[in-house]
Order: sequence, then structure tokens, then C-alpha cells
Amino acid sequence: MTKATIFPICLAISALSLNARAQDVRGYSYGSVTEVDYIHVDYGHFEEYMAWVTSTWLPTMEAAKKAGLIIGYKVFQASPKSPDQPNVYLEITFKNMAAYAGDIGDQADAFEAVTEKVICNSACQNQARVHRNEIRKVLGTEVTREIVFK
Repeated sequence: MTKATIFPICLAISALSLNARAQDVRGYSYGSVTEVDYIHVDYGHFEEYMAWVTSTWLPTMEAAKKAGLIIGYKVFQASPKSPDQPNVYLEITFKNMAAYAGDIGDQADAFEAVTEKVICNSACQNQARVHRNEIRKVLGTEVTREIVFK
């Protein structure tokens, strides 16, 4: 009699366990990761800033893409509602969170090597940042992660 009672109980618990595991399966996975820099370029300096983007930022992104550090990049111009909002967005897309964050030291070293090869050394880049910061303000950076539905 006891065996007859225990078997159905075990069977019911097993069925509940399978149902719980089936509900745990997500209907999505994570895809690419995009870093978005929010920039406000001062009035009258847009062409000057775009000259920097095309002469320096763009070749750096191409070199990073060729090195396999990123999978893409984009630049957007916006018409902000107020002067304290961004009017330029710089986007850099990575294959996934591991490619974005990975071992931060290794990722930073790889990007530094690319920028030194394409632009110049760190001291030279810092001097250029001082001038760029006279015509633009970095309002912030946001990281988004794509959700891919199955």
C-alpha cells in the first residue's frame, strides 16, 4: 500500500519539476552591446567637430573593427529640444558583453594600441582632447544590450 502511494507522489513531483524547468527557459538571448556617447557641440563648431570625427575618430573605429575589437559604429546628428541636450551621438557596437567588458585591462590595452597606431601617443591625444573640449561637451555615456527573441 505504501509503495502504491509513494509512486504517484514521486510522479507528480517529477512532473512539477519538469514544468518549472520549462518555465525557466527564456524566450530570448542577449546580442550585441552598443555604447552611445552623448555629445553637445557648441553652436558654430559642428563642421570643426565633424572634421575631427572624419579625420581621427572614423579611422580609429575602422582600425578597431579590422582588429576585431568592435563590429560597427555610427554617428548621428540630432535636433535637441534644448541647448543642454546632445546634438551628436557616437555609437560603437560590440559583438556581446564579453567583447565590450571582457577583461577590462586587455580590452583597454587593445584599444590603446589601436589609437596610438592610428592617431598618436597618449600625451598627444590628451592635448587634442583639451582643444575638442573647448568646442564640445560630453554629456554622458550609455550602454545598451540587444535582446534577440527566439
